[in-house]
Amino acid sequence: MTMLDEKVAVVPRSSRGPGREGDEATMASHTLGTRDEWLAARLELLEAEKELTRRSDELARRQRDLPWVPVEKDYRFATEDGDASLRDLFGGRSQMLVYHFMFGPDWDEGCPSCSAVADGFAGSIPHFEHHDVAFVVVSRAPLDKLVAYKRRMGWDFRWVSSFGSSFNYDFHVTIDPAVAPVEYNYKDQARLEAENVAWRDWSGEQPGMSAFARDGDDVFHTYSAYARGFDGLWTMWQWLDRAALGRDEGDLSWFHRHDQYPATAGGPS
Repeated sequence: MTMLDEKVAVVPRSSRGPGREGDEATMASHTLGTRDEWLAARLELLEAEKELTRRSDELARRQRDLPWVPVEKDYRFATEDGDASLRDLFGGRSQMLVYHFMFGPDWDEGCPSCSAVADGFAGSIPHFEHHDVAFVVVSRAPLDKLVAYKRRMGWDFRWVSSFGSSFNYDFHVTIDPAVAPVEYNYKDQARLEAENVAWRDWSGEQPGMSAFARDGDDVFHTYSAYARGFDGLWTMWQWLDRAALGRDEGDLSWFHRHDQYPATAGGPS
């Protein structure tokens, strides 16, 4: 028997655990094989994984080699410690990572997807900080909303408000043609519309991440990524990519903020 000779039975998704009630879609049938066949396929895949790792290492080097752009504007942020400049947010460190969290001024709670991203990085921040890298989350919502939502979600990272400054517009994570020319993921309005007509007349918040460096009083923008460009930083998907069915995203109706799942979502004890 080869790995192409036999398929597993189709299993209703509703039998795969709690949290997916009403979903009648099924698992695709899948190839069965012997341990030796699995190992041969796994070793072949391992070579591809190693090549991807080598390419990722090279991309990381090229990211570090990008020219640094001096930040000339005096951006101001509302923080729990008072008004702060971009330089202040470094907290004395020489590097800083910023997550552009989607939370608009008139929203009552943060974006569910950004919330899942935050669940993934929250525990890593002490490691960043002890490696001379500050980590700050920035949104346009007023500070009191950010603090309240942060407490609700059980996070303790530094979250600051850029409301009233052009920071979000300059780094292309707030889209409003009345304020600044539209650009997202290094594409202008015409190209965005050509790829997806939904961009026409659209305005609002978008996700992204940016990196900065500090040399004395001088601050430099070193890198930004948007859309799938920071997919690898959303750790939930990286783990699910390695599950038997992968991301299995469907229509994302199963996906919620971590405090909004049914009590049974953890499965049987």
